[in-house]
Amino acid sequence: MLIGFLSGLLTLIFPGLPQAAPAPAPIRVACVGDSITYGAGLNDRADDAYPAWLGRWLGPSYDVRNFGRSGATLLHRGDLPYIKQKQHDEAVAFKPDIVVIMLGTNDSKRRGGGIPDTNNPVAENWKFKGDYVSDYEALIAEFRTANPKAKIYVCYPTPCFPGRWGIDNNTIHHEVIPLIHTVARDSNAKVINLYAPFAHKKQFFPDTVHPNDAGAKLMAADIYHALTGQTPPAS
Repeated sequence: MLIGFLSGLLTLIFPGLPQAAPAPAPIRVACVGDSITYGAGLNDRADDAYPAWLGRWLGPSYDVRNFGRSGATLLHRGDLPYIKQKQHDEAVAFKPDIVVIMLGTNDSKRRGGGIPDTNNPVAENWKFKGDYVSDYEALIAEFRTANPKAKIYVCYPTPCFPGRWGIDNNTIHHEVIPLIHTVARDSNAKVINLYAPFAHKKQFFPDTVHPNDAGAKLMAADIYHALTGQTPPAS
């Protein structure tokens, strides 16, 4: 406050004194996804979820926010559609400059998928797979309406080993990922492949679906590289 007062005083005394340019607004980054983005199962999701690492590495010139919703589907007719969650509304209202989307894991739910869990009835989300591309492209269109200059990154989901709660790795690998490839091509979005780097790293997924702290950090490193072309700073 004192600095502002002195600056104003100098301007009155020396009206020709050049003014410092205002600091540019931070680049807004929205991390959109399900429980993997949210940070379920981590020791401290506020510090260890991939968006937290990404924000620290990108630094103060970026405003990185976590809009993950546990259990969310990309499919509008899934058992928990992302578009009907408050995180969706908040993410669009944020008018992000960069959007990183990872949705598809819960969409793969089908009876007989993953490890059976008698305490959780399995949703048949993948029976609506015919809507996946159009629903995804509609989500991207929302972000581009909110900010026409937004850069969109679509992530291939991380693998499952083999999955739980009806989540099915074969469906993710052989069906969900090819459809995301189609979405990226049709929508001129960039792909971040988070499946291949973890395909043989079961040790990072203790419950067969969610990454542990080390896995989340590795995810963040891959996303950081996709956004910047660089490896993250040492931490």
